Amino acid sequence: MHELIEKAWENRSLLQDPATQEAIRTVIGHLDKGILRVAEPQGDSWIVHDWVKKAVILYFPIQKMETWNAGPMEFHDKMLLKRYYAELGVRVVPHGVARYGSFLAHGVILMPSYVNIGAYVDEGTMVDTWATVGSCAQVGKHVHLSGGVGLGGVLEPVQAAPVIIEDNCFIGSRCIVVEGVRVGKEAVLGANVVLTMSTKIIDVTGSEPVEYKGYVPPRSVVIPGSYTKRFPAGEYQVPCALIIGQRKESTDKKTSLNDALRDHSVAV
Repeated sequence: MHELIEKAWENRSLLQDPATQEAIRTVIGHLDKGILRVAEPQGDSWIVHDWVKKAVILYFPIQKMETWNAGPMEFHDKMLLKRYYAELGVRVVPHGVARYGSFLAHGVILMPSYVNIGAYVDEGTMVDTWATVGSCAQVGKHVHLSGGVGLGGVLEPVQAAPVIIEDNCFIGSRCIVVEGVRVGKEAVLGANVVLTMSTKIIDVTGSEPVEYKGYVPPRSVVIPGSYTKRFPAGEYQVPCALIIGQRKESTDKKTSLNDALRDHSVAV
């Protein structure tokens, strides 16, 4: 499969070959079942499988547009939706939608929300109302994605890491995490935190600030912030994220976001 997909990536005329199409569809089927992942942990870091992302991209041109119905609703797309949720042990509330080629582990709950192809959502995770898990995003075990959270999709460039939310994180309402940002285990993001690869993530818990980009260390408690930046037209406030403390042992994995923030005397 790997070799056929790499050849088709370099020569798109091979997408007409039945063997190439079968290889691509097999990869998407394996993503759907969790047999393959776009990215996976390797020690303290993550490895991205470029060829799997290529298969996802190549899947679109070999699929034909179809119209199908779900009760009174009609869809017209190239990508079917996931099925057999009862067998998977997944709870899906209307109108929770997951595309075929995404993986949902046992115990996942989808409120009215959306999970795109290539995404991986591990066991016990809650995808709350109007949250979006973008293409190839990786979400760990027992994560809570609160209402309106947006995890960006990253397909191209193929070597780019996807958005990664590690185990036991709490992502507050209306947070946005995009461009391959990685949030470490058990971290808490307060409401409206926006993280891109260029966002300054500043640890302000010590005597001197410590700056990160693209990575939130494990157990960090993070809130929105701003810093002053000089432009030709003057000084203005630029958004950033502030690490204001560490999640305490007393704040267990099931404790609410409000309690975690109150541990650090932050108004909620």
